[in-house]
Amino acid sequence: MLVSMFTFLLPLPKSILQHSGANSNANAADDVTLLQEEIRKVLTKGKAAGVLRLVFHDAGTYDMDDNSGGMNGSISYELDRPENKGLKKSFKIVAEAKKIVEEKQPVSMSDMIAVAGAEAVSFCGGPVIPIELGRLDSMMPDPEGKLPEETLDAFGLKQSFQKKGFSTQELVALSGAHTLGSKGFGNPVTFDNAYYKVLLEKPWLSSGMTSMVGLPSDRTLVEDDECIRWISKYAEDQELFFEDFKNAYIKLVNTGAKWRRDS
Repeated sequence: MLVSMFTFLLPLPKSILQHSGANSNANAADDVTLLQEEIRKVLTKGKAAGVLRLVFHDAGTYDMDDNSGGMNGSISYELDRPENKGLKKSFKIVAEAKKIVEEKQPVSMSDMIAVAGAEAVSFCGGPVIPIELGRLDSMMPDPEGKLPEETLDAFGLKQSFQKKGFSTQELVALSGAHTLGSKGFGNPVTFDNAYYKVLLEKPWLSSGMTSMVGLPSDRTLVEDDECIRWISKYAEDQELFFEDFKNAYIKLVNTGAKWRRDS
């Protein structure tokens, strides 16, 4: 018995531990791959901008002051809010993929949305963004009025993002998501650094172009000294933008999330 107890207390051989960790990592990779595959079946380049917007509107409710909101799938209960107008179609795409995934394994809506946004970016030529799974979904809507308003000036935007734990650099990097879609920043289905190049050109100053290029919150960024520094860097260096966007996106989809391992 003593021998058995002593053997039990001995540390496991390193090779066994490594094998166990390798299996765990492999399983996690398989789980993510399944989500990616099902999302790709329902995703088109024309739908990518809406799916990416869904991510921002789910995660963007986070507030550090009261630790509310964040990436928790609560957008499921918030689709009728004015700020979420037009997102029902994008949500339906993700929900359709989720239904298929759940035939093989359980998955939260927040995980599906996080992976869907990353797939939308890479599908349109942007960086490949690794996503960790394990988020828990909220069973109720997040508080209203937490998303940054489109009419905010640069100072207001920086304050809003700061309350969510994001720096000015991360604000500018994440704003580059607007390169997708019909906001007038280059090819609407190509994820690149055209957003920053167009901002520097200020085409809205031409007669009749104001409503055709970006949101007020886009156009105000070039009037801020701190923002313009990052806009100029990303306009010159697409790889830098891709790397910074990838890191900011990962931070965004982890912000405010509750994890299975914590429960």
